[in-house]
Amino acid sequence: MDTTFPDLRQYGGADAFLQACKPRTVLDIFTNKWTGLVLGALLDGPRRFNELRRMLDGITQKMLSQTLRTLERDGLIVRTVYPTIPPRVDYELNELGRSVVGVLRSIGEWAGEHADEVIAARQAYDERAKEPVKPV
Repeated sequence: MDTTFPDLRQYGGADAFLQACKPRTVLDIFTNKWTGLVLGALLDGPRRFNELRRMLDGITQKMLSQTLRTLERDGLIVRTVYPTIPPRVDYELNELGRSVVGVLRSIGEWAGEHADEVIAARQAYDERAKEPVKPV
């Protein structure tokens, strides 16, 4: 089997192509489009659920709940419940969550710099896909 990357398993290293690879399971956190947006929304400090929902245009209540639960489970945010009536719940980044912010900022900057190129590439691809298949 020819691969682009060397097989690091023989040296005791990780292989992100393997399903059970620890770094791969962590990378799975960021495959959800809402994860980065929720983390970004928490950059300026704690926020309540409805505040996050208003900020994140297009997110459903169910998806926001699921994303917050996942981020809490993964140790990136803290959920604090205050004993008031009705109960007040705040979500905020913890130290681990703040440590990933630089990476997310870089991705966001890249997306901003290259959005026009990506959109143009998509449009060109879609136009080519409409054409009949030509033999080589």
